[in-house]
Amino acid sequence: MIEYENLSKTNRSFLADYKKAFADVAKKGYYILGQNLDKFENEFADYCGASHCIGVASGLDALIISLKIFRIRPGSEVIVPSNTYIASILSIIHSGLVPVLVEPDIKTYNIDPEKIENAVTSRTTAIMPVHLYGKMCDMDAIMEIAKRRRLKVIEDCAQAHGSRYKKKKAGTFGRCNAFSFYPTKNLGALGDAGAIVTNDPELAAQAKIFRNYGSGIKYYNEVVGYNSRLDELQAAFLSVKLKKLDEINNYKRKLAAIYLKKIKDDFIKPVVQNDYHDIYHIFNIRHPQRDKLKKYLMDQGIKTEIHYPVPPHKQKALRDLLGDKSYPVSEAIHASTLSLPISYGHTQKDIYEVAEKINGFK
Repeated sequence: MIEYENLSKTNRSFLADYKKAFADVAKKGYYILGQNLDKFENEFADYCGASHCIGVASGLDALIISLKIFRIRPGSEVIVPSNTYIASILSIIHSGLVPVLVEPDIKTYNIDPEKIENAVTSRTTAIMPVHLYGKMCDMDAIMEIAKRRRLKVIEDCAQAHGSRYKKKKAGTFGRCNAFSFYPTKNLGALGDAGAIVTNDPELAAQAKIFRNYGSGIKYYNEVVGYNSRLDELQAAFLSVKLKKLDEINNYKRKLAAIYLKKIKDDFIKPVVQNDYHDIYHIFNIRHPQRDKLKKYLMDQGIKTEIHYPVPPHKQKALRDLLGDKSYPVSEAIHASTLSLPISYGHTQKDIYEVAEKINGFK
């Protein structure tokens, strides 16, 4: 059986260093807002090419706090892709703002800049581009619209650690940008974790206050904040893994190259473009008989996933909020997409076998 993901295998090569990190944290007896967090924040900011990193409890919290620190007027609109994971939209709603869904480009699955312009109204305050599957959005076009329309940009980089657009890394285009370190990410923790990355020292200072009950000085609360702090243990684990992030990304790119070369053109494969350095957090293909293909592969001993089976506007939780509007591009993607095994724990032999089995589908 080729599993979709086996985190035990993925993390096996880090286990000895994880044990050392755990022992060090346990010995020091300091678990919240300590030296390990400072260390990781500095390292990840440097890795991204940014000035500041603020560790928080999850990727969703990173998005919420990124929106909150802008003090955006309640009821203002935030443009977000119609095919994103629900967390992007939840962050907007929990911030008292209104999500405005914009269709993606059917080739890249990222938000279509040409459609952003038509979605801007007098109430629009921000754009939240989501770098889906590890491919960055067309940030030149998005930043041009944002500058001309005076809109804030908050990048959702949950799937894009180390991905680049024109040699510039994810998380360095918007004023405030959010990362998730959920265990399956290319830079995954051993539990929930997230971070905010920014070049703005004022926003960084506010993010640190918001994550800590709204407190800059212990027991003195300036704003209505959150308990959302990346703990010392997860920070220590992430520092271990960050040293190998480029190696992880390059390995996944090598596995992706096998898929791209070996899988027949009967299947819609990820588009490869100049100026984009994709890190393939997810390798998705599309096929009109997706469910049949998924069952066929399972029968062949290959597990797959669907990212994501239900578009946001069809989710029960969001129906009343988003209304009955149709998003045909998003619906076409959600109905046909299938994610193939591609992790640091897979071998090239695994990937060749998956490609061979897929090509036998009829």
